[in-house]
Amino acid sequence: MYINHSFHLSHYSTLQNDSRLITEIQRAINDEYSAILCYKELAKMAPTQEERQHILEIRKDEKRHFEAFHQIYMSLTGTSPTLTQTEECKSTYRAGTLVAFKDEQETVDFYLDIADKSQNPFIQATFQRAAADEQNHAVWFLFFLTNPHKNHTARRTSF
Repeated sequence: MYINHSFHLSHYSTLQNDSRLITEIQRAINDEYSAILCYKELAKMAPTQEERQHILEIRKDEKRHFEAFHQIYMSLTGTSPTLTQTEECKSTYRAGTLVAFKDEQETVDFYLDIADKSQNPFIQATFQRAAADEQNHAVWFLFFLTNPHKNHTARRTSF
């Protein structure tokens, strides 16, 4: 008698991949949750209104990512994720901005990896879009680090 093991192994592999994907989405949710909390504090420390406004816009993106990832997690598991703050918020603006830059930059690759591992077009698109947002956020934080405490609007020149 012939047993089709390829179906069983394929099904097992899919379950393993789903489990890894769910674990990574849980991590993404917690990273976004932490960013939302810390960016609120970072915005309060911003030396200029313009930097504060950019950080609050970034925070709004993080909330959107959090909500989308939460929805994906719920649809995959049928349960709400456990929220955990992954790191403490920094107590100075410079330290917070530096950590934010590094985290945003590292998150780009993490989200692209999640998109690549998923077979679901909605999950792929959601994480690809989030990766693009994170790259943009990293650029803003780098700008704040390399141009500290200046009125960024005043440097623009008209031609």
